[in-house]
Amino acid sequence: MTLREVRGFAFDLDGTIWAGPHLLPGAAELVEALRRAGHALVFASNSSRHGAETLAEVLSGLGIPAGRQDVVAAFDLVAGEVLDRLGPVDVLVLGTDELAEALEGVGHRRLPMDRWSEARAVVVGNDPLFDFGRLRAASRAVAAGAEFFAVNMDERYPVAADEFDPGCGALVEAVATASRIRPIVVGKPHPRLFQTAIARLGCAPGQSAMVGDNPASDIVGGRAVGMFTVWLKPESTPDSHQTGRGPDLSFADLDALQRAWRQARGEGR
Repeated sequence: MTLREVRGFAFDLDGTIWAGPHLLPGAAELVEALRRAGHALVFASNSSRHGAETLAEVLSGLGIPAGRQDVVAAFDLVAGEVLDRLGPVDVLVLGTDELAEALEGVGHRRLPMDRWSEARAVVVGNDPLFDFGRLRAASRAVAAGAEFFAVNMDERYPVAADEFDPGCGALVEAVATASRIRPIVVGKPHPRLFQTAIARLGCAPGQSAMVGDNPASDIVGGRAVGMFTVWLKPESTPDSHQTGRGPDLSFADLDALQRAWRQARGEGR
């Protein structure tokens, strides 16, 4: 399998297409070129703050036109994961109001923190209001038998070059440590998000490329479902940072990826 044979591309968002409120260099140009060439394209995000509709609006505002169907977000998949496993249940939510609304949208009922003992499930996303009281309620609920779900296990959330906020995974680990229970994880590198992205692309897994900056989630997860994988690897990152078999290709940035893609198509020869 080579870059020339790829028919559909799934791009991570945080750290790949954008960092905080800004597109990364080459992002808009690469997306436009791929679309103009007729390639299927989706954005596959581990986001635990916002769902596909909000992420699509942000992309469009930054200059990459996108609709809800162009985005696959772990945020949107967690409600279905809980429903598939437990049916509609009372849920304790550590996350944004948008996450709670997504859960309520498929029939779950959000509980206030002081009713933690009634929870059948605890769902943890990136929670700007996270504090000791919320940690206590969530960990007690999990320890008492509530099923524990994490949107993702990303330790950091990139907000700008060399700057980050604590990610969903950091909060999940706090609940897991206090409750002594490990979570069911929905986002990358677990397969549900990648399988959904492949279905949206309409390509065979081997004709679909996962492009991302996180080898432990984007690359490991993409390879596990049979995707061609492309790692955006900063030049200063040692090869030892790779996890598992490693990517099919690696590039320093999106401009380098576009040059390689054009060369594979025979452009400029």
